[in-house]
Amino acid sequence: MDKQFLLKKEDIKQLIKLGFSCIASDRITVDGKKIGYMYRENPTSEFDTGWRFLAGDEDEQYTDNPDNFEIYELNTICNYDQDIIPYLMKPVGIKLERNDKEFKEVND
Repeated sequence: MDKQFLLKKEDIKQLIKLGFSCIASDRITVDGKKIGYMYRENPTSEFDTGWRFLAGDEDEQYTDNPDNFEIYELNTICNYDQDIIPYLMKPVGIKLERNDKEFKEVND
């Protein structure tokens, strides 16, 4: 089944430097939810930023299914939710949760 993304390729504007990747949930890119939770882990390749983006309402069954996630250019995800841009230089290990429009650091 082909995914129907909320934004078309021609709708994507350059908001940040291009060329680096991240992983995002379909709840954001297909269902149109705002990013509610984001974290940065060690990158898995030289082009991976380590950023992972979720709407925050995904349950364990959803997150256990790799078909619910895709690798994107980080700029693409910024087009879905520009509120994340000020946080992108945060270090590996950071976990942030949306509190209205801002993100606050969370500890496990």
